[in-house]
Amino acid sequence: MSRVTWEKLTLKLRNPFHVSYGVSDTRDAFWIRLRDDEGWGEGTIPPYYRVDPSEMTRCWQRAADQDRPFPDSIDQLASWIPDGPAPARCALELALLDRIAKSRSVPLFEVLALAKPQAKATCFTIGIEAPDAMARMARQIEKYPMIKLKLGSGDSEDESRVRAVREARPDVQLVVDANAGWTFDQALASLKWLHSYHIELIEQPLPKDQHAALGDLQKRTPIPIVADESVQSLEDVKKLGDAGVGGVNLKLMKLGGILPAIQILKLARGYNMKIMLGCMIETSIGITAMAHLMGSADWLDLDAPLLISNDPFEGIVIDERAVIHLPDRPGIGVVRKQEQTS
Repeated sequence: MSRVTWEKLTLKLRNPFHVSYGVSDTRDAFWIRLRDDEGWGEGTIPPYYRVDPSEMTRCWQRAADQDRPFPDSIDQLASWIPDGPAPARCALELALLDRIAKSRSVPLFEVLALAKPQAKATCFTIGIEAPDAMARMARQIEKYPMIKLKLGSGDSEDESRVRAVREARPDVQLVVDANAGWTFDQALASLKWLHSYHIELIEQPLPKDQHAALGDLQKRTPIPIVADESVQSLEDVKKLGDAGVGGVNLKLMKLGGILPAIQILKLARGYNMKIMLGCMIETSIGITAMAHLMGSADWLDLDAPLLISNDPFEGIVIDERAVIHLPDRPGIGVVRKQEQTS
């Protein structure tokens, strides 16, 4: 068996997912396995990040071709992982960390020297739909305490969407996410009505390269502006922190793994920025790995297991109130579902 293997998985969404970049009902994910299943990882990225899957598989092939033992400590990881796209590096890092933690019979957070994460609620995301459809979905999850609404489709109904959901769920914490879909003037105009709907945070209202403009927008509102697509490196965080942006959304797949995410988290805290832990549409491998960091977050947006219908893995448990519970297993803590039920 090769030292590193990978398998493409097609994840099926329970409902078509509409964001400012377009609509999809499936996403491709890659399951990474070290020899003898010593460690598992995942490499998954949405099409709008424009990462060529062949570049990811070439990275994994270079890793497989190395004539070196797997690293046994965190400080050996960086030199073992070849250059490649962020999700490819993330997949290898997760698999190697999973192996290290399993070899020590401890959960991942212990290897990372983090406190044991306590159970915490996640956002649940509702894609762009007609206002009444979004309100209906919000009523169907009446016990979930926090909902993220995708906006920024370019039409004139964004306020109607927020109003409809707020009327359906006056109790819920509301997050809005434009996925870089507004111009500065559109975002500024949106602030005028967003203030009246008691919004928890506004995620990525502007295109990803507009770090300073996100800070200018933050000066116009007490609602935290949380950068997502704009956060892909330490340098991005420095720009956002200097601009006065209120928070950052960290995602393993765009940052290249947990260790870069921890570095960015620490830097962001130095700027007094708030932290959201987010995800792509990915399997429970990536989601459960990120959940090991949830003790360091202000908000969680780790709802992908609720959005896909064919997750082949069992990891975190999300209860009826959208509270995430970490599995009591070594490593990342993920097993195949048939293993769990056999």
